[in-house]
Amino acid sequence: MTVQPPFLPMTMEEAERLGIDRFDIILITGDAYVDHPSFGTALIGRVLWDAGFSVGVIAQPDWRSDADFRRLGTPGLFFSVSAGNVDSLVNAFTPNLKRRSSDVYSPGGRLLRPDRATLVYTDKVHALFPGTPVVIGGIEASLRRFAHYDYWSDSVRQSILADAPADLLVFGMGEHQVVAIARRLAAGEAAGSLTDIPGTAYRVDLKTWRATDHTGYVVLPSYGEVRDDRYAYARAFAEHYREQDPMRGRRVAQPHPKTVVVQNPPAMPLSGEELDRVYELPYARAAHPSYTEPVPALEPVRFSVVSHRGCFGSCSFCALTHHQGRIIQSRSIDSIVREVERMAAMPEFTGVVQDVGGPTANMYGIHCGRWDDAGTCPDRRCIDCPALDRSHKEQLRLLRRLREIPGVKRVFIASGIRYDLIGPEDRDYLAEVCEHHISGHLKVAPEHVSARVSASMGKPSREVFEAFRERFEALQAGKSKRQYLVPYFMSGHPGCRIEDMVELAEYVRDTGLYTEQVQDFTPTPMSISTTIYHTGLDPFTLKEVYVPRDREKRVQRALMHYRDPKNYGLVCEGLRAAGREDLIGNAWNCLAPARRKKGARRP
Repeated sequence: MTVQPPFLPMTMEEAERLGIDRFDIILITGDAYVDHPSFGTALIGRVLWDAGFSVGVIAQPDWRSDADFRRLGTPGLFFSVSAGNVDSLVNAFTPNLKRRSSDVYSPGGRLLRPDRATLVYTDKVHALFPGTPVVIGGIEASLRRFAHYDYWSDSVRQSILADAPADLLVFGMGEHQVVAIARRLAAGEAAGSLTDIPGTAYRVDLKTWRATDHTGYVVLPSYGEVRDDRYAYARAFAEHYREQDPMRGRRVAQPHPKTVVVQNPPAMPLSGEELDRVYELPYARAAHPSYTEPVPALEPVRFSVVSHRGCFGSCSFCALTHHQGRIIQSRSIDSIVREVERMAAMPEFTGVVQDVGGPTANMYGIHCGRWDDAGTCPDRRCIDCPALDRSHKEQLRLLRRLREIPGVKRVFIASGIRYDLIGPEDRDYLAEVCEHHISGHLKVAPEHVSARVSASMGKPSREVFEAFRERFEALQAGKSKRQYLVPYFMSGHPGCRIEDMVELAEYVRDTGLYTEQVQDFTPTPMSISTTIYHTGLDPFTLKEVYVPRDREKRVQRALMHYRDPKNYGLVCEGLRAAGREDLIGNAWNCLAPARRKKGARRP
């Protein structure tokens, strides 16, 4: 393993102390540089360093001047550009398109990144260093790699690779890809020849494309077609969605007015040994020492542990299928134990492991034999498959080992669990999780209870959640300190009508699950739900789907916060629209109180 610095260098002074006069690779990011494996720049930088390349970081450069971009000179191999851990527009705006007043990925929460940061940074780098290859990646580039609906401009935009002057786009988690790019450029290959690396996308000029044999390619409807025809957009989404498997996926191409964007099949998942190595690199778990203000996003995850990647839940509103994929990639228990032991030796560690998990904590260790040589099934969802081994034995083994580490007082699961993986036979598992791994609350995400909305979301039925809730409540009997479920609900999702939100509001009233954890659906790039929001069509069946918009979305959200006096008018409006005036009054079951008419006498 290559000797790594305490932090990746951000200045030439730091580089000189390491004996570096020119970096191989310079990473430009929209986030502050936090040396923690939950932050993409730190992880990619450490992986490249481990592979033998010198790496410098330019974090949150001032895009209005040249100085920050020139700070580290010209890299020997390439610039890598990322907007950061979150799409820059998701980060900058609330679901109702109000600009946020702070940025948790910036020191002091200050607003330091531009909108559409990947494009802005790449344009700047290309102008200042015209002969140097530029590779774009991160969540913003990954999920905008095809023509996509952009909620913030209410338009269909080109692939980000058609707009950004970059040589390659890395999609997915990126470790295999960036190391392959670095090695091949170091061997003297030209950036334009790197067209066969899994997990990357590249451009082909129109003349070359017309002369290319398209056998083996899935050619999507063109940008012009998907921009102008909602059926073409929906078909294009379904076609590239089906190719997001590393073993059975084919090349996908989409013509644009001036170029053709080609996506190679996804990169192979990292093996358990590779994941262990990535997460055991010597992260400082701290912001770069040059910062004088804290980076708010660090504290909730500083002493958390990534146990695995991937999620086979296939929720319609989540784009993880296009990024981490459905195949679960789990680290070894020994590796995670070593990581927690190192954390426990840090003077700042208070004895609490904040989280052990991944996209869904209780998918750790779950595996399907088909994944090894055939990939995921093209015609079914893993979450529904009776052949999937849903055992939680490996997760329990892991949690028990972590509880035994000296200096560790509590090990929490904060990333949430998938309750529909916990059946009646898993009572002991649920009891152990409740006893040792949650504090007063367990986060779960039913999202809705209406049958048609749950189906549109790809979530389990109300009955599945009710059965889990009953098992959870049964475990609270006799406890001096009872625990509570914290459910996440969503309003305004495609397929949801006002009467569905009234049904959900009545459910939380009757169960006592009233919560502030309500998310108004935001159409983010490359999810099934966003495709439905834009087209009004289910992309796999091309059937019409109802889509709430504008004021109705506000009414739907208000119904979930029916106790808030500020929402009174919208709640009454929604109840009347649903024909449920019976819920306006002073009876115990009413969602909005009756208001005395002006001038009326009190009885």
